[in-house]
Amino acid sequence: MKNVTFAEPICIVGRKAIQVFLIGCLVAISFGYPCHQASANDQIPGSAQTRPVAILNAIIHRVDKPVLTSGTVLFDGGKIIAVGEKVKLPKNATQIDAEGKHVYPGLIDSMTDLGLREILAVDETDDRTEYSRENPNARAWVAVNPDSELIPVARAGGVLVAMTAPNGPWLRGQSAVIQLDGWTNQEMLIREPAGLFVNWSAVHPNNTDDKKRREERENRLREFDQLLDKARIYSRSRSESPEQISFNVKLESLIPLLGRHMPLIAEANSQSEIESAVTYASSQGLALIIYGGYDAEQCAPLLKQHLVPVIVGSTYRLPMRRDDPYDHSYSLPARLQRAGVSFAIGGPGMSGPGGSASARNLPYHAAVASAYGLSEDDAIEAITLSAAKILGVDDRIGSITEGKDATLIIADGNILETETNVMDAYIEGRKVDLGSRHKMLNEKYLKKYSQR
Repeated sequence: MKNVTFAEPICIVGRKAIQVFLIGCLVAISFGYPCHQASANDQIPGSAQTRPVAILNAIIHRVDKPVLTSGTVLFDGGKIIAVGEKVKLPKNATQIDAEGKHVYPGLIDSMTDLGLREILAVDETDDRTEYSRENPNARAWVAVNPDSELIPVARAGGVLVAMTAPNGPWLRGQSAVIQLDGWTNQEMLIREPAGLFVNWSAVHPNNTDDKKRREERENRLREFDQLLDKARIYSRSRSESPEQISFNVKLESLIPLLGRHMPLIAEANSQSEIESAVTYASSQGLALIIYGGYDAEQCAPLLKQHLVPVIVGSTYRLPMRRDDPYDHSYSLPARLQRAGVSFAIGGPGMSGPGGSASARNLPYHAAVASAYGLSEDDAIEAITLSAAKILGVDDRIGSITEGKDATLIIADGNILETETNVMDAYIEGRKVDLGSRHKMLNEKYLKKYSQR
């Protein structure tokens, strides 16, 4: 094949970020301020670890092993180097007495748009969605705002890692796993791309006419087939004659999907949507993750057969159908566990109550699952190690294990309980600021009423 070009429009997430910057500059200049004084949160990213840190006498939730009721975690150079009841400490180690306190791995929100939106009523701060229906090349991490006011709020609730993903009507774009601390979005990256996010409900339109609904579904799948076929031809041609093939950003972005280096993440809730997504991914040889999964229990044999995990899209969901039990969403994680389906529990995610603004509530989504059939240890695993495994980053995070990143939190109680406060947090050994706008406003209005 010679002189082949695949001309497609190039869409890049981040256009609105530029608009925000320009608007901020105009406002600043109008008031006589230079552009570099644009507002951001006041939390300063943590400094790199310079000496060993030992957390002593703590209740350590290792997740991959039984809980230590009184143990020590030692980390240096951003990595955990020892965990146990008796650990020999270096002479220069900083010692933290955490008697009666709990140590957990940093919590992982496995689906969110954190960093991509700020105030939904202000369009310039909402950078979740690209133009057009097909945006496999849209990269969420390019648009992540490290100065988002929502990131410190999530971090103060113990959420130190998140998979952030774009939105959209169909092929939404590529997600990334980020840690919630860093000067730039590049410093925050753990894995990119982490998956191609697709709205699979678009394959099953709400059309009362069965014939039209079937035609629309077939047309949408045919479009996806054609796009993947183009990507296969493009990939083969690029490897055989790279100098003769023009670079195509849209098709290039699909190559990791075809090689199973990146999963297809399909948002699907009904049984028909889930079965359709699994069948399609299997026919195309794609790795698949189901996000949402409201009816996943009914599809358990199919999910297990094809080793498809589920990211439960929040336990704070109303029943989808009038005749569903009131606690259908609450008990879904426990029912998936009994059915043998791999799963993680997500927070508000893309469409749950509060969205990324409520990412701090992730442990309480797990707590609801614990109250409705899941054990407490399994609920914690669902927002730590299980999430890390599904997102492909369990070699670095998700448990208190020697050799993994020192990404962990110290809490004054059970992290699943609302009364618990996160006292300290570390990301790759860096102690991070747990201040947030919520805490600032709380202090402000406490002073207001104390002055009366």
